[in-house]
Amino acid sequence: MNHTVDVLVVGSGGGGMTAALTAHASGLNTLVVEKSRYFGGSTALSGGGIWVPGAPAQRREGYEPPRDGVVEYLQRITDGLVSDARIRQYVDSAPQMMAFLEQLSPRFEFVWKPGYADYYPELPGGSELGSTINVPPIDLRELADDEQNLLQPLALAPKGIWLGPKELRSFYQVRQSWAGKTVLARLVWRMIRARMFGDRIAAIGQSLAARLRLAMKDRDIPLWLDSPMTQLLTDHDGSVIGAVVVKDGRPQQIHARRGVILATGGFDHDLAWRKEHQPVVDHDWSFGNPAATGDGIRAGQQVGGATDLLDEAWWFPAIQWPDGRLQFMLNERMMPAQFIVNGAGRRFINEAAPYMDFGHAMLEGQKTGVTHIPCWLITDHRSWNRYVVAGHLPLPKIPGAPVPTGRKLPKAWLSSGVVKAADSWDELAAKIGVPADQLRNTATRFNQLARNGHDDDFNRGDSVYDNYYGDPTLPNPNMYPLGKPPYYAFQVILGDLGTSGGLRTDECARVLRADDTVVDGLYAVGNTASPVMGRSYAGAGATIGPAMTFGYVAAKHLVSQSSSLIGGNQ
Repeated sequence: MNHTVDVLVVGSGGGGMTAALTAHASGLNTLVVEKSRYFGGSTALSGGGIWVPGAPAQRREGYEPPRDGVVEYLQRITDGLVSDARIRQYVDSAPQMMAFLEQLSPRFEFVWKPGYADYYPELPGGSELGSTINVPPIDLRELADDEQNLLQPLALAPKGIWLGPKELRSFYQVRQSWAGKTVLARLVWRMIRARMFGDRIAAIGQSLAARLRLAMKDRDIPLWLDSPMTQLLTDHDGSVIGAVVVKDGRPQQIHARRGVILATGGFDHDLAWRKEHQPVVDHDWSFGNPAATGDGIRAGQQVGGATDLLDEAWWFPAIQWPDGRLQFMLNERMMPAQFIVNGAGRRFINEAAPYMDFGHAMLEGQKTGVTHIPCWLITDHRSWNRYVVAGHLPLPKIPGAPVPTGRKLPKAWLSSGVVKAADSWDELAAKIGVPADQLRNTATRFNQLARNGHDDDFNRGDSVYDNYYGDPTLPNPNMYPLGKPPYYAFQVILGDLGTSGGLRTDECARVLRADDTVVDGLYAVGNTASPVMGRSYAGAGATIGPAMTFGYVAAKHLVSQSSSLIGGNQ
């Protein structure tokens, strides 16, 4: 063996770095290896939310969801696909993980975001206040030379533009509230300040990844970048004892005395493998880490690990611009004066539904032979000038602004084919390829429901979750009639935050074989493991929360196994 450690962590996202910090804090010699030249994984690209019911940040505010209620909530949304042992482990260990990090380092400042409801708050155990935990912004200059190694967002914002976790909702209400206008003023000041003083402030996922890395640096936990794992090493009995890692172009055998924790992400960008398990996926429309191609899952399979839910992803409707840039479609689906139609010109779901549900509706609809991928979001000129749509700010034209402004749609949008404009329903139907009579009927029906104040067809606006990015000045924040033309149609594709299926694991994050026996010495967390959320999504941060929690759980289990071995040797 070229190199020996107690614990080898493969992958440097939220799950991997949390695992490394936990193992190191227990006295284990720990090494983290990362395939790409950047650390942070999909965590660095994310909204940075961490779904942790009962987190210390909640308790400090006097709120703690009942444990048994949270267990029931997860049991309901996972619908029998996830063992009770894994669910209970998550509910019990997630708050412990956050408390551990807070006690470990002052780098970790966790804050609760009350009011961002769980995605199914009406279910037993669901919370209207929500359990999404965030970190404050951070100046990336604290990373020093490591700043250049932090994985950057897929779409870089102009210098100085960043939004804190509690500001986004207000920002979307820039025309409806003074809070929105205040956030806009802050953005202008941040741009000015960044140019004057060189601030390099980062928020959400960038801040979380940076804080985890800084805590590792403070403890001298080594991180090898540009060091892909090519295979796992096993003993004569099938136990995993290390891995082959390519460093500086040369393969090295890394011996891990206590175990290997796989935190390499999913197979987001392996299109051939995705088409095998997700045949509807024809394009690489994933927002996930560009380096996520399934290496850890394959390595686990090669040593006997079983897999589950490889047909699933963290689906997220999106827009794709002609240059290939992907853009989330979140608040647009909650805007009052809009509806979404399939290739038959019909609505097919509550447009404001959680993005996983919306993605599943697109997939199931596509199987019927009616085009649902893409579908089209329909809105009117009044809505265009009132709400944030596809990054356009409903403000007078500002020359040189870093985002589109003004009353007219950008010509480039219209010429791209991604956005259509028309002066009648018939003209719009022809442009998006749906039956004209059906589109007119859909618009008439929607407007009637909106005037009555309730969506009798799909119950849009009934859930507190639906309302979050809606218009609080309306009786139903999610329903308002479309008015005069021109009408606009935005093409909606099926993106994702990454694949969600992976290696089967138990409640200790140990990798399991098909017969439920354990592959000794091997753990999997994050999108490398089959999700504790099943085919659902509990609330904002329901990928990062489990990744970090089971990274913590895996390391704690390794420590307990190490202690028992030491005790046995004595």
